[in-house]
Amino acid sequence: MAPSTPLLTVRGSEGLYMVNGPPHFTESTVFPRESGKNCKVYAFSKDGTLFAWGNGDKVNTISITNKGLLHSFDLPKAVCLEFSPKNTVLATWQPYTTSKDGTAGLPNLQLCDMKNGTCLKSFIQKKMQNWCPSWSEDEVICARNVNNEVHFFENNNFDTIANKLHLQKINDFVLSPGPQPYKVAVYVPGSKGAPSFVRLYQYPNFAGPHAALANKSFFKADKVTMLWNKKATAVLVIASTDVDKTGASYYGEQTLHYIATNGESAVVQLPKSGPIYDVAWNSSSTEFCAVYGFMPAKATVFNLKCDPVFDFGTGPRNAAYFSPHGHILVLAGFGNLRGQMEVWDVKNYKLISKPVASDSTYFAWCPDGEHILTATCAPRLRVNNGYKVWHYTGSVLHKHDVPSNAELWQVSWQPFLDGIFPAKRITYQAVPSEVPNDEPKVATAYRPPALRNKPITNSKLHEEEPPQNMKPHTGNEKPLSKTALKNQRKHEAKKAAKQEAKNDQSPDVAQTPAPQSTSRNTVSQATSGDPEVDKKIRNLKKKLKAIEQLKEQAAAGKQLEKNQLEKIQKEKALLQELEDLELGI
Repeated sequence: MAPSTPLLTVRGSEGLYMVNGPPHFTESTVFPRESGKNCKVYAFSKDGTLFAWGNGDKVNTISITNKGLLHSFDLPKAVCLEFSPKNTVLATWQPYTTSKDGTAGLPNLQLCDMKNGTCLKSFIQKKMQNWCPSWSEDEVICARNVNNEVHFFENNNFDTIANKLHLQKINDFVLSPGPQPYKVAVYVPGSKGAPSFVRLYQYPNFAGPHAALANKSFFKADKVTMLWNKKATAVLVIASTDVDKTGASYYGEQTLHYIATNGESAVVQLPKSGPIYDVAWNSSSTEFCAVYGFMPAKATVFNLKCDPVFDFGTGPRNAAYFSPHGHILVLAGFGNLRGQMEVWDVKNYKLISKPVASDSTYFAWCPDGEHILTATCAPRLRVNNGYKVWHYTGSVLHKHDVPSNAELWQVSWQPFLDGIFPAKRITYQAVPSEVPNDEPKVATAYRPPALRNKPITNSKLHEEEPPQNMKPHTGNEKPLSKTALKNQRKHEAKKAAKQEAKNDQSPDVAQTPAPQSTSRNTVSQATSGDPEVDKKIRNLKKKLKAIEQLKEQAAAGKQLEKNQLEKIQKEKALLQELEDLELGI
């Protein structure tokens, strides 16, 4: 029987060991601690029942349920491990080496049979990128990218290539999750002025000009990331260039494309320009979240029509993580950001908590959908290494700090298959915890001595946008476009600010501009017939309107600049000029 809570596996300079999951967090007896710095890699099987690790001498595999050693493979240089979905094959990869005389090196990709501990097949795989073969969930097919074409094997028979998908220079491919029919997304980069494209195929129908289920071509793509949804009905493609030729971004340029297996495709229109930091599918396969735009970044949930459903506004964030059950979303700002997290209930779109995990380099949801793991690992950061386990309501349940002379390299949850842990009702009340949250308080902005006894004025570098429900209104009203919604929000905010400023004015001050505004309203709206004169009249009215706004700001107590005061003094002269022009009509 599997443990009731997932285990935590920790690898660092102190060795490799396992920790029991919440609520105990004691060292587990399932796996005896292996001390030393020689452990380079470890991996769990998809269902969490098998565990493999390389200790610099051999690759060992054990059963978590039976606590016994299964097999040892003589692979001292293995740096990558992965189990097939049904635990029948262990794939291992070692760096490819050639001899000094230039002869070809030995095969470095080993596929080991987990039933009898023998080597099923060896391949030469020079690059570490995309080293592992891709299996379907039932292991009926397995695919590898070899010399710009995809080779398919059936029923783990690696001696015979069952099918080939050949296109000119296939750079990458991704097999769809889930059962039959199997689908594959392939990416071919553009060359000689031709665009790059992503195509979706259904195995084994690869022949013929109309064999593709869907096709999406695009320029501006040096590399792509392809993300299938859980139901294998659509793929999100993040196309990015290494250099932004407009000079707007140091990180290149990104675009987001949607491709469905029914042939539909679209460019996902993102309201804010800038990089695309992260894209994540909900486990329901009906919605996805994108984090994008220059800082402070926006985050938006889209439906399968690529229409926005909910806009989370702007904030310091660059990552999105849906919970395993899809009912909670964490928006986080890691890396060069402070580690602020926003935990959202995505059924009702309510904010649950806003914890801060400073200096975090790793984030992972626990398979139970209730707990979160954040960690600071080397070599990304070599100081303050350690990990924390949180409840999604913001409470720190467990904290482990590595000594200053040691390093933490890797920490992760034991995986479980879907459905093992049922979804629980969302709570908004923070779970009690005995672990103090010692996150540093946000320092207040420096204020020079001359301003310290004066009231604080809210001045922000960026105009923050609040969260907004983007679902169209029910009824016959036509939903507004993104630009119209943005303009409407700005107009309403400006109107509210004006009203507030007027309410704060004294009666005497408030009545002074009335005669001017009245006289201005009575001015004839006729045109002169001379475009130049009409243009002058429009410009004068614009200037007078700006002066009126400045006077309202001054009445509200705002300190005006010297040039703004000079504008107000010119009001009489502008009124006279306007009157003369309009009398000449």
